[in-house]
Amino acid sequence: MAEALVATELVRGFEGRRVLDGVSLTAAPGRRVGLIGENGAGKSTLLSLLAGVDQPESGVVQRPPDLGFLQQEMPFPDSATVAAVLDDALAEAREDLAELERLGALLASEDVEAEYAERLELAQRHEAWDADRRADVVLSGLGLGDVGRDRVLGSLSGGQRRRLHLAALVIRRPTALLLDEPTNHLDDDAAAFLQEQLRSLPGIVVLASHDRAFLDAVCTDLVDLDPDGPVRFGGTYSEYLHQRRADRERWERRHLEEQEELNEVRDSLGLIAGRVAPNRTMRDSDKMGYGVRANRVQSQISRRVRNATRRLEELERTAVPAPPRPLRFSPDAVASPGEDLVSLRDVRIPGRLTLGHLDVRDGDRLLVTGPNGAGKSTLLLVLAGRLEAAGVRRHPGVRVGLLDQDTSFANPRLTARATYGRALGSERIAEVPLESLGLLHRWDLGKAVGTLSVGQRRRLALALLVANPPHLLLLDEPTNHLSPTLCDELEDALGPGPGAIVVASHDRWLRNRWRGTGIGL
Repeated sequence: MAEALVATELVRGFEGRRVLDGVSLTAAPGRRVGLIGENGAGKSTLLSLLAGVDQPESGVVQRPPDLGFLQQEMPFPDSATVAAVLDDALAEAREDLAELERLGALLASEDVEAEYAERLELAQRHEAWDADRRADVVLSGLGLGDVGRDRVLGSLSGGQRRRLHLAALVIRRPTALLLDEPTNHLDDDAAAFLQEQLRSLPGIVVLASHDRAFLDAVCTDLVDLDPDGPVRFGGTYSEYLHQRRADRERWERRHLEEQEELNEVRDSLGLIAGRVAPNRTMRDSDKMGYGVRANRVQSQISRRVRNATRRLEELERTAVPAPPRPLRFSPDAVASPGEDLVSLRDVRIPGRLTLGHLDVRDGDRLLVTGPNGAGKSTLLLVLAGRLEAAGVRRHPGVRVGLLDQDTSFANPRLTARATYGRALGSERIAEVPLESLGLLHRWDLGKAVGTLSVGQRRRLALALLVANPPHLLLLDEPTNHLSPTLCDELEDALGPGPGAIVVASHDRWLRNRWRGTGIGL
């Protein structure tokens, strides 16, 4: 019987910070588990622990003996050939067939039925009879069909080497397959091919990915490595997204209801206190009973005040925190709806971009697509005014903001909070505190921006654009280095509204769900 992959209470830290703190995970044969979360949440670390490449400070891992791991580097020297990598991947299937042939010859004279049955099961799982043909299909499907088998690894590009490593694992069909960002360096067709290959595997798959389309197509379960503790969800990414939105709505509703109750209790305290009348003048006919009734009324009111005060203290102590405000791009109007913000005519950047005409109007939501080198980033630079070109006309007063792929800040020694404050000013940060956006974790706010990861710097740059939205927002591969959940929130913010948004992206999920217009380069 195939073995499960079981991790129990794993703890692992680096440089004084615990990346994984008591994480447990179980993956049974037939389950395909996706690891999601922010950069630095521990996805790659967890995969390394599951594979046995790294060791936990505490906790244990039980793993099948037949395990494959897509690491950053292929475990072969540069002098090895493509053929050698494929021979290694096919070795088990070929050994299965050779052993079956040997045992089959002994069946009539020796008691080897149990060994034969065990080897037959292995051969069937490895699909040994079809292994060589499958190798050709996998290489072609991952874009390596025209790479010569005699090529040495040192002559391949980084993307080709990674795809070859991935192909070797798929060809081998191990009992448990661990993949770290498997769709990196894959085009749409290759990613779709890999999806089908993984869905057909009978064993265990655990993968870390930012590719939401891939997660949705492949995974049967998701584990969100949230800083407050991992959360497991049984279902596809689409179902997970639906559940998250329902959870958010419940959170908002609970917070609103609680705030309403708090206000009611505060109001009732004021009303009750106002009913206390120790100096009310008594009537001559009421002198005998005044003191008795007054004391009784005062006692009842005091009891109500105490009860209301206790309820108020309890509500304030256990109050549901306000959910982070959703991302929104709501710039001030600079033009009438439909009016041109930027117009391009016969723009030519030698070797980078040739474009006849493009009008970006107020209210536009434009998606720019095309292969690498087509000029998508160059177009955004021209629109932003960072790259001078003839044939560009801008609306007076239009303010442009660009989220580029290589985010950096002028002073890397400033903290994230100080960078945010210096860029926006005290009045604006009072209206939109950095903490309220939920883009950076509280423990990252005091770090120097030069020490932040690429993803953290992009989230800070995004926070600046949200807090002071430009009339024309330009986003270059905005979902790179962001967690899937943040990508979903960002996409929701790109809906209809004032201003114009232009996005250049390879992201299949974003492209498939885009609600605006598109331009191909």
